[in-house]
Amino acid sequence: MLLKERYPWTRWVGRVLRVVLPLGFVLGATSGASRWQPGAPQLTSIGVLWLVAIAVPLLIVHRFPMTIFLLTSALTLGYYASGNPGGPAIVLPTIALFLLTKIRGPVVAGATGGALLAVAGIALFVRHGFAGFDLRTGLGLVWVIAVVGVGTAVRNGMAAARARREQADEHRHRMAEQERLTIAREVHDVVAHSLAMINVQAGVAAHVADRRPEQAKEALLNIKEASASALKDLRATLAVLRSGEDKAPAPSLAQAEELFEHARAAGLEVRVDGEPGELPAPVDGAAYRILQESLTNVVRHANQARGVDVRFERKTGALTLLVRDDGRGAVEPAPGHGLRGMSERAAALGGALTTSVVNGGFQVRVDLPIEGEE
Repeated sequence: MLLKERYPWTRWVGRVLRVVLPLGFVLGATSGASRWQPGAPQLTSIGVLWLVAIAVPLLIVHRFPMTIFLLTSALTLGYYASGNPGGPAIVLPTIALFLLTKIRGPVVAGATGGALLAVAGIALFVRHGFAGFDLRTGLGLVWVIAVVGVGTAVRNGMAAARARREQADEHRHRMAEQERLTIAREVHDVVAHSLAMINVQAGVAAHVADRRPEQAKEALLNIKEASASALKDLRATLAVLRSGEDKAPAPSLAQAEELFEHARAAGLEVRVDGEPGELPAPVDGAAYRILQESLTNVVRHANQARGVDVRFERKTGALTLLVRDDGRGAVEPAPGHGLRGMSERAAALGGALTTSVVNGGFQVRVDLPIEGEE
């Protein structure tokens, strides 16, 4: 955050300094010139008040830049024409022209400065004819061009700095949003799968507790195992978030058998076809999480499903993963956290995820490119 945005009062400090410092310089230089130059008129009280009157409007030049520039320029020309001692009073309209350029742009400032010179030239011609034009007339044109040029350079520099700040803010916002989505996906993937298995096993235990206590005991042991696994994964994820370092074990299809065992413990027959082979870590991790979420959805949502088919198709430069259950009456679901997270994982690697209803069951297909293979 900029200082002037955090402390608005600093704006007025800058505006006061914008008047006091140039005015002090002009008064000091003009007073010195009147004393040390032989035959120069002395700076009177009226001259001092005149210079103060030129400087004070600079307090509000940010609100009325064109008006203040014209006013300070007219007062400065009047000061020089009234027989007051010479000095750097031109500094004051120079500041006004500079700020006019910075605020309104070089076209407006150049046109205003040019119009002012034209009016001054006409007045000079009416009063003195062509004899009134000398080197100072050309210096006036050079003055306008130089001040507008410097103001334009500063204006462009500030615009570039502002654009860089906006880009940096947008980048930070985008990174924060990406980090938030990553955290949401990880927590969902870690917790949802285990909770789904726990829910199924708890239902089994409650159903057979009185009639088949051994089966109820087995279900409770499965619940204990699933909850312990969920706690372990969740602690690892939270440790990564606290430390900011990616030290958690990377998920991999090498651990896919654990997912299959969880699904079998929930009463599903899991049929696996094909092998994923060696995969780059990003593809391996994304495929594992998509497989995990797909099996979780079968356990949670499939209607009367007895089994699930998992097929890996490894082609040159791509991996295809299909997960299809044999449930009944499946329909295309509304996108939820799970499907959205799977799609985001696939898209992040340049892949694509599609869902469809096949023979009453639900199918998830994901195609992931593998870089470096041709």
